[in-house]
Amino acid sequence: MYRLYFGNRNYSSWSLRPWLLMKHFAIEFEEREVEVRGQGPNERHRAYSANGLVPCLHVDGFQVWDTLAIAEFLAERHAGLWPDDPIARARARSISAEMHSGFFALRGAMPMNIKLRLRGTVPDPEVAADIARIVDLWADAQSQFGNAAAPWLFGSFSIADAMFAPVVWRFNTYNVALPDAARAYRDAMLDHRAMREWEAAALAERAALPAYDGLADAFGGPR
Repeated sequence: MYRLYFGNRNYSSWSLRPWLLMKHFAIEFEEREVEVRGQGPNERHRAYSANGLVPCLHVDGFQVWDTLAIAEFLAERHAGLWPDDPIARARARSISAEMHSGFFALRGAMPMNIKLRLRGTVPDPEVAADIARIVDLWADAQSQFGNAAAPWLFGSFSIADAMFAPVVWRFNTYNVALPDAARAYRDAMLDHRAMREWEAAALAERAALPAYDGLADAFGGPR
């Protein structure tokens, strides 16, 4: 039996990814939500996560931490989490790793905050470059490996979709202008059953992080 320790649903972008992945593929797990007060390791988490961060997956007492490591571990134990075709799988791994390790300007300027709905503003050049790169990654994946009958990046839902789920929320929160295809993908992700479940729980949370909540004026105020 798996046990997943994860942070506040409203803010914890890293936690969303393995949770969404396991929900989509009906991988049974026990949920252990813990409070996250900011970025970086926290001594309070070390009792269940060796690096002081969440998410952390427990498997019969053994810990697997880091979002991408958890995803790869699950892919070795459950079918279908990566595309079957080796070329598509290589590309899915590439863009997932790029999301995992990059886009710092976007992350810094637009932290995940599901409760906010802002009018949006013109992003600065570095953030705009990150947005453009993500849009290009989505378009390339869908044009080369997608399926007209499904909205996901590689035809079937995969780890790659889960890795971009927090960006989908950022684009929604900050009302980021997107081309039609990227907007359609964003909307399909937002309509995913598990994404709606995560959102409902996030909206019900009482925890507040002022550094993340105080961005309304910078992004044009509430919609």
